[in-house]
Amino acid sequence: MIAIIDYGMGNLRSVEKALEALGIESKITDDPQEIRDSKAIILPGVGAFPAAMKRIKEKELDKLLKEEVAKGKLLLGICLGMQLLFESSDEVEFTEGLGFIQGHVKKLQIKEKVPHMGWNNLKFNEKSPFLNGIDEGSYVYFVHSFYADTKMENVNAYTEYEVVVPAVVSNKNVVGFQFHPEKSGTIGLKMLENIKEWIK
Repeated sequence: MIAIIDYGMGNLRSVEKALEALGIESKITDDPQEIRDSKAIILPGVGAFPAAMKRIKEKELDKLLKEEVAKGKLLLGICLGMQLLFESSDEVEFTEGLGFIQGHVKKLQIKEKVPHMGWNNLKFNEKSPFLNGIDEGSYVYFVHSFYADTKMENVNAYTEYEVVVPAVVSNKNVVGFQFHPEKSGTIGLKMLENIKEWIK
């Protein structure tokens, strides 16, 4: 079972439906024991970084996630969930993140329209099990105004939107997608399906 973390923010049901379509058992939960019993954890999210971290800390999910990651369990962050994996963000106000990946989340200060919304293609940087079966140049769906400023060694794939936008990031068993795989058609579903191979 994959635990989809419920901290009160995010399109939880759409992620659950995507996993259902792939035949992957999942459950939306904030129950500590269910999270501990899961084979992998997904941290989705839509909204503002400070509000998300506040709710995560209120439920003491930050401590639980760190315990499970330390055991080697896969943690996948999606959209805001990916941004929460980093050390900090300046969205609204400076806020510390979960700190699984080195880097800071900052606003897209560009001439292009913000938020970055729509389809954009992936360029590969470092191998990742989540990119198995995916062709470089494949398009995925983005909706975001902030992006991760991190070392390229943490970036498996990126897109370009006037600046380099990390799209798939990782640090060992912690992985993040800036785009929405559940809205990215067959490419996004294939990337979620690669969870099966990881947890084997």
